[in-house]
Amino acid sequence: MKPFVLLFDLDGTLTDPRPGIVRCMKYALDTLGAPCPSDDVLASFIGPSLRETFRTLLETADRSLIERALALYREEYGDTGLFENQVYAGVTQMLDHARAPASATFVATLKPKPYADRIVRRLGLEPFFAGVYGPELEGRFDDKADLLAHLLATEKISPELAVMIGDRAGDIVGARANGVRSIGVLWGYGSQAELTGAGAAGLCRSPAELVACLGRLTL
Repeated sequence: MKPFVLLFDLDGTLTDPRPGIVRCMKYALDTLGAPCPSDDVLASFIGPSLRETFRTLLETADRSLIERALALYREEYGDTGLFENQVYAGVTQMLDHARAPASATFVATLKPKPYADRIVRRLGLEPFFAGVYGPELEGRFDDKADLLAHLLATEKISPELAVMIGDRAGDIVGARANGVRSIGVLWGYGSQAELTGAGAAGLCRSPAELVACLGRLTL
């Protein structure tokens, strides 16, 4: 098997962040007096950029309102919400086994880097990764394609040797925009139809199957 560089999404791939994200979304919407959908609907937005999420939830293009909602969300999330989060069963073992076919592993998430760094450390995942990449708080690299382009350039990684592993269409689309192959994982928040429709090169049903899924990319 080729020594791939593995790029892992965070939310919905390595960890399940639903309690904290949903609660903090509700806090932001309630504080603004905006309609708030059910918890399941809010959870369906886990993964994409929060700016785009609030644009949709608030049904607005008003940048100041979107930024206000984001600031309210971060009031709660930065204190407690980011730790209302847990590593999916089997992920630690998956990362340990993935070391054999990988030349390096990185986190590539649309969660702002300051939060992603804290979560990776707090949940004991830091030893598995050579680095954590995420957007800046003001929004730079808030698009997955831009973030991956930045990671590949910074780390001097050839796209054909990288594999993006994530649970949402944005992970797959961002990878394709950079000439990177991708595996969609089915234990997170994206459906099989979403991931297949986005063009995932492969699908993985459980953390225990990841190494085998990587092997199939070389066939």
